Amino acid sequence: MATAMLSIRDLHKTYRGRRPTIANDGIDLDVEPGTVVGLLGHNGAGKTTLVNQVVGIVKPDAGTIRVDGVDAVAAPHLARERVSIQAQANVPITGLTPRRAIELVGRIRGGNRAAVRARTSGLLELLDLEPWADTPAQKVSGGVARLAAFAMTTVVPGRVVVLDEPTNDVDPVRRRLLWSEIRRLADDGAAVLLVTHNVREAERVVDHLAILDHGRVVAAGTPADLAADVRGSLSVELDLVNGWREFPASLGEVEVTGQRAVAQVAAKNAAGVVAWAQQQVEAGRLERYALVPASLEDVYIGLVGPEANREAEGGVAGTAADARAAGTAASASAAAVAASGAAATEPTAATVADEGDAR
Repeated sequence: MATAMLSIRDLHKTYRGRRPTIANDGIDLDVEPGTVVGLLGHNGAGKTTLVNQVVGIVKPDAGTIRVDGVDAVAAPHLARERVSIQAQANVPITGLTPRRAIELVGRIRGGNRAAVRARTSGLLELLDLEPWADTPAQKVSGGVARLAAFAMTTVVPGRVVVLDEPTNDVDPVRRRLLWSEIRRLADDGAAVLLVTHNVREAERVVDHLAILDHGRVVAAGTPADLAADVRGSLSVELDLVNGWREFPASLGEVEVTGQRAVAQVAAKNAAGVVAWAQQQVEAGRLERYALVPASLEDVYIGLVGPEANREAEGGVAGTAADARAAGTAASASAAAVAASGAAATEPTAATVADEGDAR
């Protein structure tokens, strides 16, 4: 087994206040070189708090974080030299173009000017950003800004690359390109921590997953391991008409939310379920139905969905909303870390700007 490039042990963080909120509650996590580890969880599960501790923006109450062998709690400035991070909030680049911003970060992180320029052009092409490469940032869409932020993070990647919801606002076509680039980062040797709640897309890219809920890792393993319990079953999705609720016993337990119902059925019962559902469509009781293989998303919902959370209530002080409020400033600050940390052994930001103006 390779030595973990990012190693987290027994990490604890509680936001103090009128209603204390446990954000991280004994988290263990390893990310090895050449792998993508997905950290999945709903909003407020503690994902961004964990990321902010890795880069030293938030100090843990207890536990250890080691980045490439460096104690990130005792020496956060040294840990940041080894990390590239794309925070939830985009880096403000008003007055720059995406190309210029990407090249600046690459130079600040110590990249050779020619190599940075070539890498920037490559990323712009691979992410289909060339039409906006030289457009002032204030005139591009949120999705283009998000992709530019990813390119700024990875133009000269650290040994650990942390991506916090990198696909937010990105259109489906470019999301697919982005997932390919994330996979390529790991294949080139980086240790990638991918923070997301997009389960279906992430499972195509990640090597290992950790599912976070109420600040705890409730499940971890490869996508195949985590989905083992739903192999051989199918997910039935039903769009109901006018509150109709009459389901056959073959559907088992049905979860109804508004006018939508979801159930799991054994593959051997699929034909009967399809025949029944088609009859209901023809009778005007269903708008539509779909039968798809059960996926990791079904596992995820079972672990952190409404039913699971109702069972867990009372065990955690405070609310998820409290945690998000406490972490807002830290999330915004994290956006700047992509360009700091491994601060260049070559140029300063001012020098890079002068060189760029003289191009």
